[in-house]
Amino acid sequence: MIDQIICGDSIHMMAQLEDALAHAIISDIPYGINCDEWDVLHNNTNTALGGSSAAQKESGGIYKRRGKPLNGWSTADKNIPKEYQGWCASWANDWLRVLKPGGTCFVFAGRRYAHRCIVALEDAGFIFKDMIAWEKNTAAHRAQRLSAIYERRGDDFNNAKWKGWRVANLQPLFEPVLWFQKPYRIGGTIADNVLENGIGAWNEKAMQKYNISHSSGALSCANIIQVPTSSEDRGSHIAQKPLELMKCLIELVTIEGQIIVDPFAGSGTTCVAAKQLNRHYIGFEISNDTCEIAKQRIDEPYQSQLAMDMKI
Repeated sequence: MIDQIICGDSIHMMAQLEDALAHAIISDIPYGINCDEWDVLHNNTNTALGGSSAAQKESGGIYKRRGKPLNGWSTADKNIPKEYQGWCASWANDWLRVLKPGGTCFVFAGRRYAHRCIVALEDAGFIFKDMIAWEKNTAAHRAQRLSAIYERRGDDFNNAKWKGWRVANLQPLFEPVLWFQKPYRIGGTIADNVLENGIGAWNEKAMQKYNISHSSGALSCANIIQVPTSSEDRGSHIAQKPLELMKCLIELVTIEGQIIVDPFAGSGTTCVAAKQLNRHYIGFEISNDTCEIAKQRIDEPYQSQLAMDMKI
């Protein structure tokens, strides 16, 4: 399975990987916020879920589906966070088994349910090491003006009273990257584990290479990282992450020749980054169409080089 993107459900297919195979698991998992069909990870069948308003249809942005208000529409809504935690628990044990001792697991998780993912992985035996805040250079924002709602109702008094107030959330300019570590040998140290398994520490040069502090322009090793999204980081998947960001995480905790696993590979950005950095990779993607996109992206550097060789 090494150096492949495999079409299939990783929750079942990870069982085929041998124990202590991977040096790192890096994955942008579904956030459970009903962004698309693949992101609905609960049994709530409320018929309004997934619908859309006229404004959403016309926006052309990523918010094309109706989610659920934070306070819910039904009693079943209150179970969604618990069901998300249960979903995370369904694969966490296999992730721990597949990692080498001291290995890192980086998980992109939504702000709303990140704590549920943390609990599920801690219960499986992972150590929660830190939370990295990836600061984005842009993010869609749909916080409606409260006064505009009253204006449509013809309520002039409250229209004037609530000027400057908005509903919904702040602009989501950061995403949490949860940093877990598999425990290393009891009685040993990180330094011992590096000698035994080649992992366990982190590489400050990787942070300095990719992470530029927005405030001073200085190189930074903080747990707030700023890696911008370019035009080339769009178009393959609705939740596509920047290639340079995935390279940063890979170089932060692994060296050349080591193995990276992405159980929710999407359009394959983690695997593309691993290949370009001379790491081995294994990716799983449940959608056949998205899996084919990922495979094409993996082959692009090869095809480009082949075309150049033919011209020569």
